[in-house]
Amino acid sequence: MKVAIATDRGQVAQHFGRCPGFTIVEIKDGKLVRKDFIENPGHKSHQPGAVPMFLRNQNVDCVIAGGMGPNAVMNLQASGIKVIVGVSGSLDETVEKFLKGSLKGGESLCSHGEHGHEGCRH
Repeated sequence: MKVAIATDRGQVAQHFGRCPGFTIVEIKDGKLVRKDFIENPGHKSHQPGAVPMFLRNQNVDCVIAGGMGPNAVMNLQASGIKVIVGVSGSLDETVEKFLKGSLKGGESLCSHGEHGHEGCRH
């Protein structure tokens, strides 16, 4: 299983599409076997659909982020990728909780109203 965690300076990024990059963790038999950081190709351009397609091409099974817009959620889920939002905290703590099955998602930390990304807590 491959999990992509939106990452910003060692923390779970609050905005999926604008995060600097993703930490891709590979899990086998309930154990972390690999962890790599990859730059977010949509970090600067933020083209709709580009980041979900990029992660799909990385064979990601699950995405974890603080917040995510409804279109990104829809694009990821349409590709069979599980989405967990409402997560905050350190990357290491998040990975540990995910491995233990105790990671809880919640409300997206980024609201996407008519004014774009004004509700994001960056």
